[in-house]
Amino acid sequence: MDKPTYNVIEIILYLERGDEMYTYKTSGVCAKQIEFNVEDTKLISVKFIGGCPGNALGLSKLIEGMDVAEAVKKLKGVACGEKNTSCPDQLAKALEELVLKK
Repeated sequence: MDKPTYNVIEIILYLERGDEMYTYKTSGVCAKQIEFNVEDTKLISVKFIGGCPGNALGLSKLIEGMDVAEAVKKLKGVACGEKNTSCPDQLAKALEELVLKK
């Protein structure tokens, strides 16, 4: 199977493994969507579609291999400027909604 191709605004940390791929439509932030894989209870890969390229890539690399519950604890409630949410906060919401409350 061919690897997917991405346009220049997509930030990718792509690994060909993971038990389950999740997609979350964001709200109130520049990134339009977050895609991530979870294997056992660990985040394996995270991809932000849109948003700030450097920040998204940095966040993706920092949380790779982190336990889902630990990531939520660290990222939940982070604001971006005047917004009451952020890409990290949206990822925490996605993890809570799609993984922890399963």
